[in-house]
Amino acid sequence: MTSTDDIFSVGPIKRRTIKKESRKFSFIFYEAFYGPFVFLKATYRQLLILGAMFVWGTFIFKIYNSLNWLSAFLASVSTITTIGLYVPPNVFAVSKLTASGETEGFLLIIMIIVSVGAGASIVQSTVSTVASGDLGKGEAEKRLITKLKDHAIVFGYSHLGRYIVEKFEELGYDYVVLTRDPALYHELVSKEIFAVLEHESQPIAALKAAGIEKASIIVAAHSEDSVNMLVILSSRKLRPDIRIVSVVHDQGLIETAKNAGADVVVPSSVTVGHLLALSAATKDLVGVVFSEKIGTKEIAQFSIFGSSPLIGKGLIEISKLATVIGVIRNEQVLSDIFNPNFRLQENDTLLVLGDPSKLHELEAEAKAT
Repeated sequence: MTSTDDIFSVGPIKRRTIKKESRKFSFIFYEAFYGPFVFLKATYRQLLILGAMFVWGTFIFKIYNSLNWLSAFLASVSTITTIGLYVPPNVFAVSKLTASGETEGFLLIIMIIVSVGAGASIVQSTVSTVASGDLGKGEAEKRLITKLKDHAIVFGYSHLGRYIVEKFEELGYDYVVLTRDPALYHELVSKEIFAVLEHESQPIAALKAAGIEKASIIVAAHSEDSVNMLVILSSRKLRPDIRIVSVVHDQGLIETAKNAGADVVVPSSVTVGHLLALSAATKDLVGVVFSEKIGTKEIAQFSIFGSSPLIGKGLIEISKLATVIGVIRNEQVLSDIFNPNFRLQENDTLLVLGDPSKLHELEAEAKAT
């Protein structure tokens, strides 16, 4: 597979293309290689039973009909497969069955019933495996995941987890999805998305299967906070040095998540509420920064009108209200805004970072009439 360094040295569109083509080719190769092994793994018990019935029938025809071994085996195969090349004379005699014929008939009935059941089970397992898309893909994923390095592990695939995965996909960043839902796991595998199914609440085993030893970050985005806590604790136990980002739905669990080992904790309700409130208050909001060191700051952009008192001013005056990130003029980001002689002009667009109250003051001045 393509290395992370090589992938991130190209543009995002080309990176996504390379990643998809590489993954597609790898899936095809590994699925073709491991498909037969997966089939045997799913049906080996039935095949063993069927093989035992072939041997059973061979001994029956050898003992009761005095056939040589090859003929006895042929008779057993033809009987089990319902081809019927050989008819046991002792069983299907017109006259009354002898004791020997009755015994042979009884043994053959057992053989046929067991063989038919095993054969039907093989057909059912094969159809089920193919229909669920697992024929080779599950094993192919296991092999491909072992080749990942510096990838992300996303636990939970609700609306939030799905959004995170979509963003990783856009960036061309490798990721593995952990889920407890078998139906969702099969859906992800069928779409050739790296996924690991957690069995019986065993996050440590699932994290190992997802390649935590080589991963760079864990994102706990499950819809239940208790599950996220368990993932945080398990991840920190396996990799004390790994970066862990977790979502909490109950704001009161922020400190609990940090104490459990999360490096970054994002309260979903507060984040969404904050964005909604600010979006309703101003149409100039373009982003929000959540930081433990500087608190919550908003990123906004303001276009300077012709009557604005900001025209002709430098960044020193603006910095009293907010931190200027950039200035856009004629659809280009200016690079000399920190020049002492720089002055704002009509129709310039300010990109600033600051507190909501200060930004409202700046917005009023920028649009003053």
